[in-house]
This record gives sequence, structure tokens and C-alpha cells, in this order.
Amino acid sequence: MSRSLRPSALTRALGAATLAALSLSLTACGGGPGTSDGGGKGDPAAVRAALDKPAEITFWTWVPNIDKTVALFEKKYPKIKVNLVNAGRSKDEYTKLTTVLKAGTGAPDVVQIEYFALPQFAMTKSLVDLAGYGSAGLKDKFADSAWSQVSLADGVYGIPQDTGPMAMFYRKDILDRFGAAPPSTWEEYGALARKIHDADPNVRITYVDPGDAGTSNSLIWQAGGKPYTVDGTAGATVDLKNDAGAKAYADTWGPLIEDKLVDSTASWNDEWWKSMASGRYATWLAGAWAPAVLEQNIPQSSGQWSVAPMPGGVSAENGGSSVAVTTQARNKEASVAFAQWLGTDPEAVRSLNSQVGLFPATKVLLDDPGFRGAGVPFFPGGKPNEVFADMSKAVRPGWQYLPFQVYANSVFKDSVGQALQPGGNLPGALAAWQDRVKAYGKEQGFTVK
Repeated sequence: MSRSLRPSALTRALGAATLAALSLSLTACGGGPGTSDGGGKGDPAAVRAALDKPAEITFWTWVPNIDKTVALFEKKYPKIKVNLVNAGRSKDEYTKLTTVLKAGTGAPDVVQIEYFALPQFAMTKSLVDLAGYGSAGLKDKFADSAWSQVSLADGVYGIPQDTGPMAMFYRKDILDRFGAAPPSTWEEYGALARKIHDADPNVRITYVDPGDAGTSNSLIWQAGGKPYTVDGTAGATVDLKNDAGAKAYADTWGPLIEDKLVDSTASWNDEWWKSMASGRYATWLAGAWAPAVLEQNIPQSSGQWSVAPMPGGVSAENGGSSVAVTTQARNKEASVAFAQWLGTDPEAVRSLNSQVGLFPATKVLLDDPGFRGAGVPFFPGGKPNEVFADMSKAVRPGWQYLPFQVYANSVFKDSVGQALQPGGNLPGALAAWQDRVKAYGKEQGFTVK
């Protein structure tokens, strides 16, 4: 298998563990919405100088093998010691982080935070605004979709670490059996779903997971939706009733679910993996992290899968993380220097990809012909990195997550999840989800429209 697609921390974190999330108290970290400069008026020269001064920093991350990349940093800058701490994946880390932030002590200097959760910590005076430390000038080094997720309330609250542009993974053997090509539009996708079901009721074009808020958000994003907007540090808008992308999502998936052309099932469990391996599903709509988990969990399907652009040719992010500096950081300059190095240094980003298995957020790899054209044994005869890199550029701009998105995702299953089955009312469920999310935001002190 290609070293660029080795199993990574996102294998499970981007599944139910991430998407189920949990409700975290926004007021716990900073007394409600507010502006946090977090020391954002730092000196870029001091950041550069910090690389040559003795320092010790703590980095919370759940990514396996990232110690290999950190070792490169310590070799290059031997005066800085980085203590790695696995504080648990995604929601587990966020729970611990919220606790120590509330206590006012015990937080890491540097912490991995997924894009959907970043606004919550940024808006509650928990993270350093990195703009004044020279990070604002790094914008052009990253994919637009990645940079937009760390740029919040006129500040920069994280350095992109990895991304998950969506693509369509498909079983070549199944499509060949039905004489079909990968669908290039959603209309073709629906027609293929009907054709497959009519020919073999034991096969579905794909599945929907009633507990997976992240994928539904990504599909709304991919359809052109912008249901969440943030106004400064205290205002937000939630519009899942009338948003064009949310309507397109419901119009596409509602009929597929009602006609039983897709399965409604929980994912990331043994039964689901058995279905994936047996050819139950002809396609899987997922982020660029998916090849690693396919090879890790169903290696016997090597050579059966291929990848194509998302229907319609546009994409959305489905996962991805940033590296942030907390306001409790003991040495902010050294912490910022490490975060910047991890996200931008060519040696670092290549290590994160080849040794750790993260799909890059940086153009140094996304635009590299060697990376784009690399062969991947699990996908013989194809160039999946080329598809992923193109999908990265095709991510629709303008998407925002709410500063209480962690809570929003946690209650998805109680509304929209209930409608992801035959007889469900998807538009009505989106409206119910909206009402619950808005009510929570108002309870936390936000002005929510």
C-alpha cells in the first residue's frame, strides 16, 4: 500500500465517535460568547527566536505515529521538548479539554481540534488568536477550504493539520456487473440506485447512518448549502428549513430512502464492515481518509475499489483537524512555532502524510505532481490522490460551523436521524433539528436567528 494512505487517527474519529459528539457547555470555558485575543498581539520575530531557546511544551493529539513527525521537529530544534499526550479521540479529548479550561489549569500548550469543534473553543476565550504571531501570512500555503475553517471572527485560531475532501468510492466489480459507469450527477446516481435495486434486491447503491451528523452536513455543504453562519462572537444563524443546500439534500436522499434504494443502518461496526466487504454497497461517499480505513478493515477487497469525483463535480470537507494553542500555554511563542512548523514545514507535512497517514491540507503536497500521480496498490491502475487533490480544489467555499456545533451534531440522531428511514419526513426533521439547535444556542447566550 502507498505510504501516503496508511491508516490514521481519523479512521474512527471521523466515524461515529466524532459525529455522535457530545454536548459541551459553552459557558464552561469562558463565561459565554466573547472576544478572545488570547495574546493575539504577539511578535512574529519572537516566534522565530523561540525555536532556538529552551522550552518544554505539551501537545494533546490522538493521532497514532505522530511521534515520528514530532521527532523530526525535536531533531531540528533540539532545545524544545514536546511532550505528546493522547487525551482520547475527538469527543473524549474535548471533554477533558473543557474540564481543564474551566479549572483554569492543566490545559495543554498545543491541542488537536477538528474543524467542526474549533469555533466552540475559539469563541470562548480558550484559544490564542494566532494572527498576530505571524500565522495570518500562512494563508496561501493551505487549501482554501482548510484555511477558511481556522479563520474565525477576524482571527486565526488554528493551523490546518489535515483535510477530508469528499469523493465517491465505488466497487468496480459491482458496477461492471450492472454495466454501469460511475455516476457523474445526482440524477445519474438516483437512476443507478434504481437499476441496482431492481436487478438485485440484496445490493444497495449506498447507506445512510441515522447517527452520522457529519456526513449529512457534508452532503448539505456539497449541495451548495450554508445553513450555519456566525456573526462576530455573539451572533449566529441556523437555517435548515429554507437553505437551498438543505433542500437539495432532502430532495436527493428522501426518495432514495423512501423507495428503499439505500440502507438505513449504523456504520463503523462489524456488521457494516461485513456488508462493505461482501459487496452490499456499490458506493461509499466519504473523505480522502477512506482508503486507509478500507485497507485496514477489509484488506480482502483490494483491487475491487476505485474512486471518482463526487456527483456534480463539486465537493465538501468530510473531516479534518487543526492544531491550536490554548490560552493557558506556558510558552506561547514556542507553542505557536511548533504549530506553524507542523502545518507548513515541507518535511513535516510529508511525514504527516507518508508516516502518519493524514491527507494534506497544504499546497506543497496537493500541487505536487509526484504526490498526485502516485500509484496506490489498493487501487491498482488508478491515481486516487489526483482525484482527492482535485476534489480539494472543488470544495465549495463559504461553509461555516456553529460555535455550538458539537451540541448540534450530538442531537442530530434525535431529529434527522429518525427520518433517515422509509416513512420519514426529512424536511420536517431538518426543521426540528434547527429548532432544537437554535434553542440551545440562545440558552448559551448567543443571539440566534
